[in-house]
Amino acid sequence: ASTDFNPRQAEKRTITAISGTTITLDEPLEYMHYGEITFGVDQRGEVAMLTRNIKIQASADAEESFFGGHIMAMPGSRMYVEGVELTRMGQNLTLARYPIHWHLVGDAQGQYVRNAAIHNTYNRCVTVHGTNYLKVENNVTYNTVGHCFFLEDGIEHSNEFISNVGIQTKCHTSKPCVPTNLAPAGSAQERGDGQSSPDALIPSDNTVSTFWVTNPDNTYRNNVAAGSDQIGFWMAFPEHPTGQFEGTEISANTWPRRTQIREFSGNVAHSNFDGLMLDRGPNAEGRFNAGGNPHMAFSDPANATGPLDSYITDFTAYKSRNGGIWARGEQHVFSNLKLADNAIGYTHAYPGIEPQGGAYTSKVVDSLFVGESDNIGNPTTPEEIAYGRSLPHPELPDYPIRGYEYYDFLHFVEDTTFVNYEDNDTRQAGALSYLLFTSFPTSADNSIEGVKFVNAKPAHFPPMEQKWGNDNFGSNGWRTAAIKDIDGSLGHGEGAYIVNDIGILSGVDACKSMPSWNAVVCQGDLGRLNAGASGGGFGGFGGFGGGAQAPAQPPVVISSNGVEFTAANETSIVSGAEVRVATERDELPISLSQLDNGSWVLFELPGFTSVDAGSEQSSMDALRSAVDTAWYKDGDTLWVKVVAQETAGGGGPFGAFGSATSVTVKR
Repeated sequence: ASTDFNPRQAEKRTITAISGTTITLDEPLEYMHYGEITFGVDQRGEVAMLTRNIKIQASADAEESFFGGHIMAMPGSRMYVEGVELTRMGQNLTLARYPIHWHLVGDAQGQYVRNAAIHNTYNRCVTVHGTNYLKVENNVTYNTVGHCFFLEDGIEHSNEFISNVGIQTKCHTSKPCVPTNLAPAGSAQERGDGQSSPDALIPSDNTVSTFWVTNPDNTYRNNVAAGSDQIGFWMAFPEHPTGQFEGTEISANTWPRRTQIREFSGNVAHSNFDGLMLDRGPNAEGRFNAGGNPHMAFSDPANATGPLDSYITDFTAYKSRNGGIWARGEQHVFSNLKLADNAIGYTHAYPGIEPQGGAYTSKVVDSLFVGESDNIGNPTTPEEIAYGRSLPHPELPDYPIRGYEYYDFLHFVEDTTFVNYEDNDTRQAGALSYLLFTSFPTSADNSIEGVKFVNAKPAHFPPMEQKWGNDNFGSNGWRTAAIKDIDGSLGHGEGAYIVNDIGILSGVDACKSMPSWNAVVCQGDLGRLNAGASGGGFGGFGGFGGGAQAPAQPPVVISSNGVEFTAANETSIVSGAEVRVATERDELPISLSQLDNGSWVLFELPGFTSVDAGSEQSSMDALRSAVDTAWYKDGDTLWVKVVAQETAGGGGPFGAFGSATSVTVKR
């Protein structure tokens, strides 16, 4: 298997001699294949034996027509497969014509495919359709087309996929993928035309995966996705089972997106675009969006009550051209991750749609992130050769690598180590960062605790660069990036915040500038300031559904200690800050959110004369001493102290992030 970013570095050779622990091949290998455990991450390349004593294959002309054989267990039948080699199998772009296929068998207790070799096939590997209690174990696949280990409709449950290895999974027999992805400008962008391609059997095959998982109530243990054109493991949960079961009563009563993950442990993904994708489940017609759909487990899925944690354990991802892990949902716990040599280690998104209300979005615990290991890959391009190792984005050699990306809502990182995230002459790096350049805001309660940094810059918030952006470029949510250091792991004291430096906080006394991080470290309570944008709070970004742009208004310039910042929706603010807000607008709404009850910010508002809340004070000293929202008029300047207070109906995913209060000032 490939041990680099490019899955096509997998190589097939014939053993001509064996002497002790030495084997002789029929020809040399073209690529270096790594064989070490490096910085605690096992990157030893897999070697799969493709021959078996029993061989089933189509005639040689299938190599041109892509019309091979297929094996299909129908309802009422029983199938047991062991130690078999399948090649030239499957019929390209034809439904139900796969190398090996359980079709609507129902209860397949005791049935299995194990120790098989499936290679050079034209339409998937092992398909499980409307079949339960099946065991798929110790199989190897190589050079296959379409989703390989395939749970078809999302009705399938209680199946076991154990110790399977999939090598070189392709979108097509010979054409490049046309994927639907979020990715840096200059590589793939979010687009859906590949989902309509006549060259894909189902829309998602153009974003191919080695393991296509449509129902979480199955076991995936110790499997390896060793090189897919796109995704290693894709947890693509539909709302209800699709295909053959769409519209049936059993489908209506089955909720994959609300079902707890039975077991996902010990799996490995490398040499993929994305290692693990827990998102983008298909809609009823089979298409999917790059922005959804989410997973959150409940004890009662039908009524979405009784939230449950779902666990991903002992997962390894390395040499991912995009991300080791991308997930979306709530109450996901990732433990003992080992993520190395990925462009981005981990990103997790909030659902953004009902049902909502989980206690948190995601946790990463007891894990290891490695920016660059000793596996230098096979440098090919001039930029890679000059750099001395292969790059996740050779076309963007300065792409900043990052370990953990914070995204929207509430995420925790605990007892985790980050290694080798240091800047160099080619690119910058950071252990902690944000999704470039998200339209959705992050929570001020995102946190780290018990975190260690070894030869690693703790944080890097890259400045907006269009070449690194994706569909989010030009949005403003990323401006609110903040991380709370619960126990002082960063060395700046317990409760300090790492905050994206967009101008205003670098002038606040409670904050220390960290230029190499593009961040400030602040002490005290941190929340959000929204000056002049519609919506307030988290809604200041147009909500989850976006919406029409409001007419352009005069800018709002916020300054502190001589540092100016032009407001664009929300920005981070620390309690006790005194800021000047200047604008030509006749009316200006100001809101604070995610601050503790009683926290405050003092605003100097030249040219304004009145405010719709608070009590008038007789002096600046009296104003500063006020415990509730208050104001003082000094000549042509209005001073307003806004004090965060509890609001009615403050529960749920928004209110859980702290108190909020708003005022409106007028000329």
